[in-house]
Amino acid sequence: MFTRRWSTSERKHEVLVERDVKVRMPDGTALDGNIYRPASPGRFPVILGAHPYNKDLQSPPLRPVGFTPMRGYMESGDSAFFARRGYVHAVFNVRGTGKSEGFYQLGGPLEVQDICHLVGWLAGQSWSSGQVGMFGVSYFARLAKAVAAAGPDALKAVFAPFAGTDDYRHRWYHGGILAHGFLAHWRNSAHQPRYRSLYKEAHGEERYRQAIAAVMRDEEIMAQPPLREALQNPDAGTNAVIVDVLLHPFDGPFWHERSAKDESAKIPGYLGGCWGIYGLHLPGAFSAWKDWKGPKKMVIGPPVYLDRPVYQYQEEALRWFDHWLKGNDTGIMDEPPVRCFIPGTGEWKALEDWPPPQARWTSFYLHADGTLSEHEPWPGAGAVSFNESPFEHGGATFTTPPLVENTEILGPAVLTLQLSTSDTEALVFATVLAIDCEGKEQELTRGWLRASQRRVREKSDPWEPVLAHEAREPLEPGKVYELRIPIVPTARLFRAGERIAVRIKGADDEPAHTSLQAVARNHLRRLRPARITLHCDESRPSRIDLPVTRGNIVGTFFSGGDISSFGLSR
Repeated sequence: MFTRRWSTSERKHEVLVERDVKVRMPDGTALDGNIYRPASPGRFPVILGAHPYNKDLQSPPLRPVGFTPMRGYMESGDSAFFARRGYVHAVFNVRGTGKSEGFYQLGGPLEVQDICHLVGWLAGQSWSSGQVGMFGVSYFARLAKAVAAAGPDALKAVFAPFAGTDDYRHRWYHGGILAHGFLAHWRNSAHQPRYRSLYKEAHGEERYRQAIAAVMRDEEIMAQPPLREALQNPDAGTNAVIVDVLLHPFDGPFWHERSAKDESAKIPGYLGGCWGIYGLHLPGAFSAWKDWKGPKKMVIGPPVYLDRPVYQYQEEALRWFDHWLKGNDTGIMDEPPVRCFIPGTGEWKALEDWPPPQARWTSFYLHADGTLSEHEPWPGAGAVSFNESPFEHGGATFTTPPLVENTEILGPAVLTLQLSTSDTEALVFATVLAIDCEGKEQELTRGWLRASQRRVREKSDPWEPVLAHEAREPLEPGKVYELRIPIVPTARLFRAGERIAVRIKGADDEPAHTSLQAVARNHLRRLRPARITLHCDESRPSRIDLPVTRGNIVGTFFSGGDISSFGLSR
């Protein structure tokens, strides 16, 4: 890639591959990896990718296809691409996976320490310039951010889009509700994993068995066959991974150890994601942007994730690493720090910060007749109720009139519900929808909340409440509670004639139309029948605060803007 002012490293080297390279950690454990380097004399910067998957299938010579679970682990990028352009690309398994020794740490502190040591080893090799970066998406990116926060001397920059930040909130317990479908699938993605319970190591065999027995009294969990089987046979296969997640149902030290420390990262970081992966990676891009202390850039792309094997960001990564590892000014830091793709336009928008400084959070109230409008509810306007049970998954949808002006939504949203239920618990699944002029729905984003875990941390930003998730406070049947539910950020230009909608349900039973929607499905469900009521009257208004960045100057019209019948007769 080149312009009139700058160019990136040329494609000019043949590639030399060293397979099954072993590197000893301070405790004697050997990590295993493949190293791809230019078949030329000299010293070159190193790009590292660390992961628990099959290292030999990271960049196979396959025609890329859209994201699928079967190829989901192909996240390292094309090693030959980097080597041909004057970089060493090292792809290593974390301990306890593949041919690496030891026991898998589920992203814990020891895993991060290992990779810090590996960074130092790579920097000291005869073919290395001593400058190391880290590249990759998903697990690769998550670990790269953790290593950046640990601060090994030789690590100079990371290119880490599609990275989770908060393992509790962003991956396993959306709104405090266990995402068991993804958990049961992902635990088998690691290559030859060797895992022993971290809970048992910390607390001993007796407390481990007692904790399992306590979890087995939870009817929501025992209703799911993979979870039940794991609890009944915790030592079989990778069942202990499931068990450890189940034994930590609240935020706390276990999850803090496995979540990002972005506030400690002082080196350059390239962050990002796509609008479609709201059930896994997307929230972490924005929390990382908020906390990252080093130079940073962020790109949020179209809602299609990345093809597998991954290749789309490699030219951009080359510009990034040329700038930070080779000292070649590629102009990358002269461009806007944040770029967002805007669905509905096919175009990109440049921002100076996130959330967008121009965003104005506008309250759209939920009305008992199913209308969503900036107009406040009327006195005695009533409520909306639906049933939730193993036999009936009801819900309520609130929709604006057709918009009379193009209206852009860009940023996080907040749903405030006044809710009561006949049960002692409510699981809330909130979906923001776009409805086109023909009435076709498109799912944009979601928010989740287990109502018994409704306490919000103090000093949360008004546009992004953070739930504490430290304990459960059962609901009193019939009592009205205010629930504040963060909605994962989204983007959409709603054209005139289209409508904005919010759907509220007590279960995520809607069919997934894409693989990315499937990632955000399959949560636990309540087994006890309940009548859930959403209050929408003047004294107890429910609303969603949407980040409007364009249009909506006058707002929506109950009439839909139709004035054709005024004073006319036939």
